[in-house]
Amino acid sequence: MTGPTDAPDAAAPRPERTGATARVVFQPSGRRGEFPVGTPLLDAARSLGVYVESVCGGRGICGRCQVSVSEGRFAKEKLTSAAENLGEVTRAEARYAELRNLPADRRLSCQATIEGDLVIDVPVDAQTNRQLVRKRAEMVNIAPDSAIRLVTVQVSEPDMDQPLGDGDRLLATLATETGLEGLTLAPVLLPHVQQVLRKGQWQVSAAIWQDGPHAAEVVALWPGVKETVYGLAVDIGSTTIAAHLSDLVTGRTVTSAGTSNPQIRFGEDLMSRVSYVQMNPERLPDLVSTVRAAVDALVAKLVADVGATRADVLDAVIVGNPIMHHLFLGIDPSELGGAPFALAVSGAVHQHADSVGLELNPGARVYLLPCIAGHVGADAAAATLATRPFEADPLTLLVDIGTNAEIVLGNRERLLAASSPTGPAFEGAEISCGQRAAPGAIERIRIDPVTLEPRFKVIGLEEWSDDPEFAEKKDQVGVTGICGSGIIEAVAELFLAGVITEDGLIDGRLAAKSPRVVQRGRTHAYVVAQDGIEIAIGQRDIRSIQLAKAALYAGVKLLLDKLGNPELGRIRLAGAFGSYIDTKYAMILGLIPDCDLAEVSSVGNAAGTGARMALISRAERRVIERVVREIEKIETALEPRFQEHFVNAMALPNKVDRFPKLSSVVTLPLPAPETPDDEQSEEAGNRRRRRRRG
Repeated sequence: MTGPTDAPDAAAPRPERTGATARVVFQPSGRRGEFPVGTPLLDAARSLGVYVESVCGGRGICGRCQVSVSEGRFAKEKLTSAAENLGEVTRAEARYAELRNLPADRRLSCQATIEGDLVIDVPVDAQTNRQLVRKRAEMVNIAPDSAIRLVTVQVSEPDMDQPLGDGDRLLATLATETGLEGLTLAPVLLPHVQQVLRKGQWQVSAAIWQDGPHAAEVVALWPGVKETVYGLAVDIGSTTIAAHLSDLVTGRTVTSAGTSNPQIRFGEDLMSRVSYVQMNPERLPDLVSTVRAAVDALVAKLVADVGATRADVLDAVIVGNPIMHHLFLGIDPSELGGAPFALAVSGAVHQHADSVGLELNPGARVYLLPCIAGHVGADAAAATLATRPFEADPLTLLVDIGTNAEIVLGNRERLLAASSPTGPAFEGAEISCGQRAAPGAIERIRIDPVTLEPRFKVIGLEEWSDDPEFAEKKDQVGVTGICGSGIIEAVAELFLAGVITEDGLIDGRLAAKSPRVVQRGRTHAYVVAQDGIEIAIGQRDIRSIQLAKAALYAGVKLLLDKLGNPELGRIRLAGAFGSYIDTKYAMILGLIPDCDLAEVSSVGNAAGTGARMALISRAERRVIERVVREIEKIETALEPRFQEHFVNAMALPNKVDRFPKLSSVVTLPLPAPETPDDEQSEEAGNRRRRRRRG
């Protein structure tokens, strides 16, 4: 590597030599393309669909996007050295190499630019970390009554004595068959109506769209009998996108698919993407087209799964948090970056599919559920529709845990909603050995409180690490890192085992008891595994989890304050992350308030479920539109007690709130006496001095 240049740290577009291009091949996939000189390698990989993990938005911080360069020019000319065909090392890259371990043969693809022909190797460890999209389709049991009605009719043939146009006779026949008044024909069908009627020998199947106050319209025609049309339900998360294809006649979901949200290269969390747009307003179309293209690619996969075509998809329902909602619609989300967090539109939105970049039937429509508040979006509305706290007597807490946690609290009497900025720690992005849910990631862990020895389970294998078969099979996926559910359990288990204190400090004195506790500078870490790569949980990792869980808990406490701090009847955890964490460990950590564990459960991808409910039932659309208007919105950033609740929630499980129901089934450690040594003594002393000064 050459010395660092003054190139910017962020992944902003670099200057390109006008007209100059270079060829790049990515191995082992073999995908290749030609790119303007100056293009970052990460952008080139993304454009070719080559998976390279990056969780810091291209700022050269996370180090996950490492690649190796095999050679330079690979045409008939003599090969040149790789160094000649790569941009010089940036300051961010040099800083990462200094602070972390960057092998001499690797570069950070978000920083290295293409200066000539290249062959790039994506390391095996980077491929292993490819995320699993864990957003399955839950069962939906409601009567189908979608916005699309499929009707087959026999139209009378033209008559010289009654010179009525073919389209007019079709509309009259459909009106008689359906009883619909004011039925119109979509302009896109006018050039084709005569051809379709004659091809079907005057028998035709029509798809009629009608939703809410909108007039009924014929949006698609087929000659003869058409038995099935489909609808699309999409949950656009900041990290993952899940899509489901449903039969609009039967209401049954026939196939599902998911993918990572490619916008992640513009920023790991929501606010970093807003900041990116604010600093680079000319790149807004890139964020919009990127997410639309990802959804459109899922459409291709879904219809192929069932042997259908894009023209068979007539309706779509989209949900997402407010920033994803706005970006999908092509709206600049900058106003959501600061108070008063103003939405451009909060009500339900109807659009033609082609206006949002989806290649469906030319007459297809798109419906976006209403957003609840500036940072409580259509996805929270969909989750509320699926779990229905507004019809329940018990006080219900609904939490969709992601990079931004969306919270709904209440019952049939009153509903409140808020959001808390938890950040990406629960998804592994701020954890030294963290990674997204992928084969090889530790997802479950238990720590013996006596020996402090761990045993764990990784994604991709059924056996735990202490099972003899684990040693035989682990090479199939490796042990590559620790994902969100594993991080939650690891910190909670360390607390139960006495390795960390109520304040989240690793007890360095235990290094004398177990080789698992090791010193790292002025702090300590707990080593989970050392097979190939070391997987350890350090003090900074624990702090990241504390900050994330404290933000979530503080948001919940604010809503409970508004209701007079009643007792919770039940808790529902939604989202991909919420579906895979152990509810007991979430409570031990203090991620959620005390509650009867029997009444705490995961509800899967509730946002996706709500989207599918709105897809197959117009009545459900009207329900959630009414409920959203009635929900009371609480802006946590403007609440004076947020900081107080946040500070208390930094402790495990909480500094002031007791957990009697949890304590009845789990023995929680007693608060440790304030006699820590080394780094703990210094940190504890600093805290006491700050309290005295306050």
